[in-house]
Amino acid sequence: MTAVQSVTLSNSVEMPLEGFGVFQVPDLAECQQATEWALEAGYRLIDTAAVYGNEEAVGAALKAVGLPRDEIFVTTKLWVQDMGQESGKRAFATSLAKLGLDHLDLYLIHQPFNDYYGAWRALEELYDQGAVRAIGVSNFYPDRLVDLALNSRITPMVNQVECHPFHQQTQAMATMAELGVHTQAWGPFAEGQNGIFTNPVLTDIGAAHGKSAAQVALRWNTQRGVSVLPKSVHRERIEANLDVWDFELNDQEMTSIAGLDGQLRIADHHAVEMVRRINGIRIHD
Repeated sequence: MTAVQSVTLSNSVEMPLEGFGVFQVPDLAECQQATEWALEAGYRLIDTAAVYGNEEAVGAALKAVGLPRDEIFVTTKLWVQDMGQESGKRAFATSLAKLGLDHLDLYLIHQPFNDYYGAWRALEELYDQGAVRAIGVSNFYPDRLVDLALNSRITPMVNQVECHPFHQQTQAMATMAELGVHTQAWGPFAEGQNGIFTNPVLTDIGAAHGKSAAQVALRWNTQRGVSVLPKSVHRERIEANLDVWDFELNDQEMTSIAGLDGQLRIADHHAVEMVRRINGIRIHD
């Protein structure tokens, strides 16, 4: 299998362009098994979050597989309940303990709600101390990202956002590029919605390369310089999702996929009900 390419973040840290996500895998045994399969298949970036409730399982998988620590890029995220400078540092320590690690590779503010400015100051402190190699945000729309960058000492190195063929984030990516912020895609398969796995544009392109629609969707994003975090609990799919580095889409194929934009958006972080719902999720007493 062809090696996964990497991206150099604004602080010169190297990060794989493809990683393994464990969103919506709350069962600890299932999460640990899937993460072990991913590491055995060749994934070297593992993405979790405090709110996922499975940091312990990821830590157990890392220990069980036993790869050298410097070969693995581990990401977790600070939840809304713990936003703030001091509470953010406490939450970081909790996540680190659950993962069984002495440092993180990437720590993200998970949502642009509550006291995320205080939380960002905590992340800056942790970065200065060497407790985390890179810091960033998730789900920050361009207006909030620009405001945070203009009012902070350190600009986020990564912004993890919804990004798939039906919601391509072209304008947001332009803003991130201006700021030197790397775009990372959550939901690169649109969470299976809108018939993405049978979409005729993606399947026809895949047929020309001996690949599936899912593999085409991943390759399309990585060719745009976007890192991707596919998730599965099935070993054969975990392996197939990593098998996207031995082919390249041509300009016509990239243009055809560009035509799918605007067909689906999973989450709207400007929607009042979503803001209320996210703020209501508690991960501890």
